Amino acid sequence: MVKHLLKRDRHPGDLVFAACFLLLSLFLLSRLGHETSWVGGTAWYAQPMLWPALSLAGMTVFALLNVCGAVVSDRREGRGREMLLWCRSIEYACWFMLYVWIVPLMGYLPTTVIFAASLALRTGYRDRTTISAAVLVGIAIVVVFKGVLEVKIPAGQVYEHLPGGLRNFMIQYM
Repeated sequence: MVKHLLKRDRHPGDLVFAACFLLLSLFLLSRLGHETSWVGGTAWYAQPMLWPALSLAGMTVFALLNVCGAVVSDRREGRGREMLLWCRSIEYACWFMLYVWIVPLMGYLPTTVIFAASLALRTGYRDRTTISAAVLVGIAIVVVFKGVLEVKIPAGQVYEHLPGGLRNFMIQYM
């Protein structure tokens, strides 16, 4: 019974993930002295480096344990397929980076509406109702963030070409 509770189901890409995570944690740990410091004359529990150091040390220890667990576990077929799936998910990070790059050019409202509809199409939705819902969600996001919450998002360069009153409204609220 105890053996069954401690059994781990491993995925084909576990070793690659564990190794990458260990490398990342070691890199972050190596950069710790450049990002924060130990200040003389300050109590140990108030040091700026204390919590980042403890967090990264814990992250490194658990990453090492994960690598050890991945090394001793049974091998499973399909590592290449799993890596391909991970790479495919990077596409959405690229969509986000493109969105962030285009917002200052086109403005928050048009970019959000276009990207909401485009992502709905990209994920396979083709019916008019779903695309319309994506457009409405995009508009609602802009109204809530820019109009209600007053989040400071750069106005698009396109807004500069609008007539006076509309230009000011779009810069301020959209």
